[in-house]
Amino acid sequence: MKQKSVAIVGAAETTELGKIPELSQLGLHADAALNAMADAGIGPKDIDGIVTARETPTDTAHYLGITPTWVDGTTVGGCSFMLHVRHAAAAINEGLCHTVLITHGESGRSNVGRVRPAVAASSLPGQFELPYGPLGPPTMFTIPVLRYMKEYGLTDEQLANVAVVQREWAGMNPRASFKDPITVDDVLNSRMIAYPFRLLQCCLVTDGGGALILTSAERAKDFPTKPVYILGTGESVESPMVSQLEDFTTSRAFRVSGKKAFDEAGIAQDEVDHLMIYDAFAHLPIYALEDLGFCKRGEAAQFIWERNTAPGGKLPLNTNGGGLSYMHSGMYGMYALQESVRQLRGTAPAQVEGAKISVSHGVGGMFGASGTIIFSNEAP
Repeated sequence: MKQKSVAIVGAAETTELGKIPELSQLGLHADAALNAMADAGIGPKDIDGIVTARETPTDTAHYLGITPTWVDGTTVGGCSFMLHVRHAAAAINEGLCHTVLITHGESGRSNVGRVRPAVAASSLPGQFELPYGPLGPPTMFTIPVLRYMKEYGLTDEQLANVAVVQREWAGMNPRASFKDPITVDDVLNSRMIAYPFRLLQCCLVTDGGGALILTSAERAKDFPTKPVYILGTGESVESPMVSQLEDFTTSRAFRVSGKKAFDEAGIAQDEVDHLMIYDAFAHLPIYALEDLGFCKRGEAAQFIWERNTAPGGKLPLNTNGGGLSYMHSGMYGMYALQESVRQLRGTAPAQVEGAKISVSHGVGGMFGASGTIIFSNEAP
């Protein structure tokens, strides 16, 4: 993709975050979409491309009164929205549409109109993993992290520290679900879920959503918001089964997606001012810091321990508080993208001074998929 040929001109989350029993899943999509349209100063008639995950593009377009010329319903888990940004940029560059709306909404806590298909007995995980007793992500994500702990000496304290640092960022964010400071001891003394994960190392369960609006860089100047340009993109998938990963201490999908995005952007890791890494569980930032090339293998936990990713550190990470403290409705990637946009607009609650380049990296399933988007706020 040509650098900075496409820009984000609208970005917003749902009016409320956390517990929203009065809105269905589709209603959350619509709330986020209307807020993003208001942000961009446009209406449904101005949109000719629509993308969404889990809730179908057909339902969403009909509900919003949009008749698109291009649609995408790619669903690969929580990083689907990173892939949506990449696909939308390609469609705009190809002239298939001019203004694309990407929506997300999940009633993760209230379960109002929630669409989340069960794992079929005939599927690969249904045949080869579920019979052996895993009970969702907290038990399946333990498999790789235990191997990582054995191979690289990752300690319980270092793993707990990831949640501690993210809570520091959340304390600066009025919309974060949890803002009170926590210590390593607080994390280690919280209820055990599935070793090594304690409660405070697991993502929140909330209601909410978000939406983005993209258009060409040439048209971006006609919108009232500060454009955030797409500098590089990447995507990949590996396996629907955590048991079949190539290596439990690294993600092949992360490495492929990240390299593609950095190669396309033409930048090095030390040029990144701000980083968002999907953190459904506390180990994910550790894996991504290494797989994206910010740290050598086995060194990311110490990198975080030395406060490089904390407020005042050289690589601000998950500045909204992340899925561990900000919010997590089930597919978190949209919220990571939203924070990257806020940072580069200069409107984030915990603003990184002078931020010009932000990386937003997502995971889908148990390392099953990955998407990476690199943004810039400098005009082409």
